[in-house]
Amino acid sequence: MMVRSGKPAMRFGTLMSAVLLLVFAGRTAWPQAAPPVLGLQEQGTQAAPPPPTPAPSAPPAREENPGLINEMGKLFDKLPSILPAIKSPSETMNDLSRLAKPSTMVSGRVACPASANGAPDCKQAADQLCQTKGYREGKSLNADSAEKCSAKVLIPGRQRKPDDCRTDTFVTSALCQN
Repeated sequence: MMVRSGKPAMRFGTLMSAVLLLVFAGRTAWPQAAPPVLGLQEQGTQAAPPPPTPAPSAPPAREENPGLINEMGKLFDKLPSILPAIKSPSETMNDLSRLAKPSTMVSGRVACPASANGAPDCKQAADQLCQTKGYREGKSLNADSAEKCSAKVLIPGRQRKPDDCRTDTFVTSALCQN
């Protein structure tokens, strides 16, 4: 739909402003294409070489801006050092084969001996439980704890002492492998 003004001077001014806008916008915004070459040239005239394109200038120096976008950019720069390395297919298959070894769950009750630091060593107890079932080694799946006290605790009126009772830990089920 075209809107027309009834005044010819107004139409002429609108037309001129549109033309000037196209002319100036065409010079700054739209690159002009070279005329198509059809392959035929007149004798004595040669095709003009294309105008040289200016070399891209170096990007401006990046100023430090402590905004959110800048901080996120720094995070993305550090991202490769944060993430773990990607494994090759053969390394992945080795990991899967290690996990897919045939294993059997066994039940029993073996006491976990105390380690050098006083904590129970349930790996040794799981191995022992698996060895009683004919396997080579095992991993503890389930453990149980019980308090074992001396008969002195049963004496009426006697005060309980710190060394009267101890807590024993037992492996009750283990995952065994050959």
